[in-house]
Amino acid sequence: MLFKQNCSLFRKLLSQKCLMMPGAYNGMVGRQCADNGFEALYISGAAVTASSGVPDIGMVTLDGFCKTIKDVALASGLPILADADTGFGEGEMCSKTVWEYFIHGASGLHIEDQVFPKRCGHLDGKELVPSDVMEKKIQIAKNASVQCSGGEFVICARTDARGTHGLDECIKRSKAYMDAGADMIFPEGLHTKEEMAIVAKELKSKNPNIYLLANMTEFGKTPYISLKEFEQMGYNCVIYPVSTLRIASKAIDEFLKQLQKDESQVNSVQNMQTRKELYSTLGYTPGKEWYFPNSKKQ
Repeated sequence: MLFKQNCSLFRKLLSQKCLMMPGAYNGMVGRQCADNGFEALYISGAAVTASSGVPDIGMVTLDGFCKTIKDVALASGLPILADADTGFGEGEMCSKTVWEYFIHGASGLHIEDQVFPKRCGHLDGKELVPSDVMEKKIQIAKNASVQCSGGEFVICARTDARGTHGLDECIKRSKAYMDAGADMIFPEGLHTKEEMAIVAKELKSKNPNIYLLANMTEFGKTPYISLKEFEQMGYNCVIYPVSTLRIASKAIDEFLKQLQKDESQVNSVQNMQTRKELYSTLGYTPGKEWYFPNSKKQ
């Protein structure tokens, strides 16, 4: 089964190098990422919700996320790590979420230790659940991974403790989540390159095989750091969660302003993907049969 194979592939890639994982919020972006040589993708809750026209406060349901996961998985054929917010509920829902994400094509997910309704990890005013509550969710999610994928589906634990309690609590919770069974740790909202390095050193000292994720979002708490620098610190992957959405949304807004001004699209055509380029991305040749899903990587 392709999806289970992708879980194993994802783990293999994480062990080989620091993976660059752009955000794909629909199938078309997934295809474009595959076309440009990326080996794994990230699906951001912030991007999925924004593309639905709502903020990142838990407004999109599990079913909504699963539709996006399926579209991106089938279009790209690539391993996917997907945002699962707070797990869409308590322990019972965390188990269901793992199963649903796996069935729809994800190779892993991350859940976070915020109180629901959550907010973006780079905003102030967050609240956290007790550590033991999160640990129980991780244990349940890990058990579901074993049941659905033989344990290959990656369980990533995100902690937002840096922004609420400080770096020491971030490290303490991360280690507790490792003990609970997390395969990967996502320390959210760190403020400096030095903090990123300190967390990596602490966690890798506890378990050299733990996967570490770095979030390279724009306009947030963390400064811009290169992939090479993250790799040198010991991180296994870097996500660019909302970058593609921001680029696309800005381009659309500029086009609409130009259209309103010119009453014609003629001055914007040079900035458009051509029909030929669109069909190439879709793997479509007019007049020839096109078989679903025609994934980019099969």
